[in-house]
Amino acid sequence: MRTTSTSCESRQLVLASTSLYRKELLERLGLPFVTAAPNLDESPLIGETAAQTSERLAIAKAKVLADQYPNSLIIGSDQVALLNGVQLGKPGNHERAVVQLAAMRGQSIAFHTALCLYNTATQQVQSHVDITTVTMRDYSDAQIETYLRREQPYNCAGSAKTEGLGIVMIAAINSTDPAAIIGLPLIELVSMLNRESYPIL
Repeated sequence: MRTTSTSCESRQLVLASTSLYRKELLERLGLPFVTAAPNLDESPLIGETAAQTSERLAIAKAKVLADQYPNSLIIGSDQVALLNGVQLGKPGNHERAVVQLAAMRGQSIAFHTALCLYNTATQQVQSHVDITTVTMRDYSDAQIETYLRREQPYNCAGSAKTEGLGIVMIAAINSTDPAAIIGLPLIELVSMLNRESYPIL
């Protein structure tokens, strides 16, 4: 899309993510957008809270693409799970996913899903952290193995994807935005786009 002015119609919407789930969520709004991979180190910093980690990374993901997308609104998002004060990232492999799910059994986990909308023309940053509490069932070791073999959620913080078979492992979800736990808080995103006078309807 050619961007030659600062009018809302000329601004390109960019999703700073290659996640199919975030892409599918954003598609619900019926807006034209492009996706791009934000390449950066997602490791938490020493002393950071889960909210601070997720918000910092959401903002960084948006800003790292700024030079590629002038006069754009870039959406960054990041999710960090917190269990008994310990941050749970993406397991990356089967063995670490087993450890995560075993530790989460019967516990409540706070998923911190951060959202950023970055206007590359004005350099205005809007950010927000949505917290979803998920209570896990008292599942067995065998159920963990069966679930992981079927779902392979190794790129998902906490290893339980609510949009898939992971819902079987969950007893309850408490959230103000059902999209947040999947990875993109749409309710807040709509508010951010409204503040940018970006037309949705």
